[in-house]
Amino acid sequence: MEMNKTAIADTLQRMVLHLLPIIILLFGSPCVLWAQAEPTLDAMLGAMIMCGFRDAELTSQSPILQRIAAGRIGHVILFDRDVTTKGPRNIRNKEQLQRLTAALYAAARRPMLIAIDQEGGLVRRLKPEQGFLPLEDAKTMGSRSPQYTAQQAKATARELRELGINADLAPVADVETTTKNQTSLLGRQLRCFGTDAHTVAAHVIAFGQGLLAEGILPTLKHFPGLGCAGKDTHHMQVAVGTCYKAERDLLPFKQAIDAGWPGLVMISHAIVPALSDDTLPATLSPAVVTGVLRGQLGFRGVVISDDLDMGAITTRFDRKKTIELAVLAGCDILLFGNNLTWDPDLPDIVFTSLKELVASGRISKARIRESWLRIQHLLATLR
Repeated sequence: MEMNKTAIADTLQRMVLHLLPIIILLFGSPCVLWAQAEPTLDAMLGAMIMCGFRDAELTSQSPILQRIAAGRIGHVILFDRDVTTKGPRNIRNKEQLQRLTAALYAAARRPMLIAIDQEGGLVRRLKPEQGFLPLEDAKTMGSRSPQYTAQQAKATARELRELGINADLAPVADVETTTKNQTSLLGRQLRCFGTDAHTVAAHVIAFGQGLLAEGILPTLKHFPGLGCAGKDTHHMQVAVGTCYKAERDLLPFKQAIDAGWPGLVMISHAIVPALSDDTLPATLSPAVVTGVLRGQLGFRGVVISDDLDMGAITTRFDRKKTIELAVLAGCDILLFGNNLTWDPDLPDIVFTSLKELVASGRISKARIRESWLRIQHLLATLR
């Protein structure tokens, strides 16, 4: 029986993706050998975009499916609540969510990330009242053993895999730090594993290993450390000044990376004068992303921005400038939740802006290719 052409193409694509780590190791990134097998620029640009969308049930006419099929969006993020309507968004129950993720995968030309924030406690998109597993807050897990945290993460990951979700935007690697002048926002929200950097590191690594053991990609956040911030980057510009201590706040990230962190790293929008200047948020700072994360800590994987719709960014930069600065800083995936505010045309605006920046020479195609290679390398590890 003649083999289906699509099946052959899919098999060849998987083979190429699995060879990427060896190619990068031997020839560097970008490498000359990739040129002949390189996808179109549009495909590489689409792979750098993760967007949120409305609707819990999808049809062939759903805009998100059409954009995924066209390659203009590479990845999606799911939310349980819609911030602007105050109603439900993508998640109702297990059966509905399985249908949703199946439709998203079916529309995709290439492997994709379907991501969710499932930290536990306050930040938990899958809630018990909807029939999903409970997950304790990080503070509670941090008071117990790292082995306990790993088991909690494994149970969560098994559920995520069953639901068709392959990336968790967790764990939080921030060290809770309260000074006499400022209380820790993440600490008040119980989102940190603790106040001791070594304890946080142990639980972060355990959580990541627990997720990965069940095939879910973890995400270290919020680099380079947001544990002493008293304000919320969702709403305003936030600077972490004298309360920030690199030897403490970077330690969980460093230990996780030294241990071979297998997932993504998310960059926060906080301004960190100790590592950069006092004007650029970390997400848009080459000194933080390329200098500290990649240079000093040696991270070679995929860097994802925090939600670029947050007030810390939108109150200071227009969208095109944000995209330019984030890519030049070293971000590989640009996250737009499209939830804090809603714009039905946002995915097209982001894609077009990114393409125009390359066409104008403000972002080089070589820079886009670097992110493409990192993303494909990461996707090749999914099982």
